[in-house]
Amino acid sequence: MNVGAKGLVACLVAASLAAAIYVLVGLHDVIATPPGRQASGADAAADREVGGVPDVSVLLRTADPAHGARIFGQCAACHSIGRGGPDLDGPNLYGVLGGPVGRRRSRYAYTAALRQTGGIWDFGRMDAWLAHPRKVVPSTSMSFAGLPDARDRADVIAYINAQGSNLPIP
Repeated sequence: MNVGAKGLVACLVAASLAAAIYVLVGLHDVIATPPGRQASGADAAADREVGGVPDVSVLLRTADPAHGARIFGQCAACHSIGRGGPDLDGPNLYGVLGGPVGRRRSRYAYTAALRQTGGIWDFGRMDAWLAHPRKVVPSTSMSFAGLPDARDRADVIAYINAQGSNLPIP
């Protein structure tokens, strides 16, 4: 078994284990949105959407990086995020925001499709990527389906930003 296949097996085992723990132990209660975080009625709609599309720059102003860290547990099956951490089946994400798409980690084998996408990982691009990676890069090798909740994505982005990027929140 080559190194790539071993990594894929490790990622699949880790993801399966995380899913089993989530169901058996009830981590959904741990990952749940913190109390008092969401406004109600028209205020919630105004905070969460601009022109019918969730606006990550508005959501980031009240994002909860600690909640994002708990959600990032799903990502940790394939990504490390600590300074100097290893590339796993996905690249290490320390300092990713503000860095180039598909070229930041010189030793990681990004797909040609991601390399050709180009640009910089800003808040909006990361929000779109976390929402549905295959809509951003249809031939990505990342198997993650995405985070449908805009608030959860903002929390994860705030957490990622606090891990070495520290870009100013708009």
